[in-house]
Amino acid sequence: MSVQERKQRERAERERLIVATARELAEQQGWDAVTTRQLAERIEYSQPVLYSHFRGKREIIGAVALQGATEMAAAVRAATSAEDDPRARITALARAYLDFAEHNPAVYDALFQLDGGLAYAQEDTPEPLKDAFAALLETLDAVAGDGVHPGLFTEMFWAALHGLATLTRTGRLLPEDAEPRVALLVDRLAML
Repeated sequence: MSVQERKQRERAERERLIVATARELAEQQGWDAVTTRQLAERIEYSQPVLYSHFRGKREIIGAVALQGATEMAAAVRAATSAEDDPRARITALARAYLDFAEHNPAVYDALFQLDGGLAYAQEDTPEPLKDAFAALLETLDAVAGDGVHPGLFTEMFWAALHGLATLTRTGRLLPEDAEPRVALLVDRLAML
């Protein structure tokens, strides 16, 4: 291995460490606790080393969001691939999405609440974000209905899931009604 290759590998490993540490810290203490000083201390590198990878917290949030989008897409696909029935697939999609939001609150915030400097629904939207949307569209496309654009239907279903995830997390919805909400969403919005 050349010196250049070794340096590139070390740089990539440092970047992974920064993102993993930021994510861990955010999950434990919230995004307000994620500062370059705190990250530098935890990973035992200087702040200038962090700035050589990311210009600041915003870019770190963006990196966590991209990682989270990849994980969410995989979770949705894993859940839906096990189901043949359209209703069961959509129910599995909804549960996988809501479970992801519940078990990864800091990542979910990085994806959908915080400014990570990422373009959404644009030409230059990063591939992991496009793929996360595609993971939803793959299942919802079949039930959009006649005359309804599948992408638009997916946006509406996603918006409903996001609302459920956000309102549940903030304690504004009763947790015991989680399953009836999913059933209602699938039955009424997807008309199954």
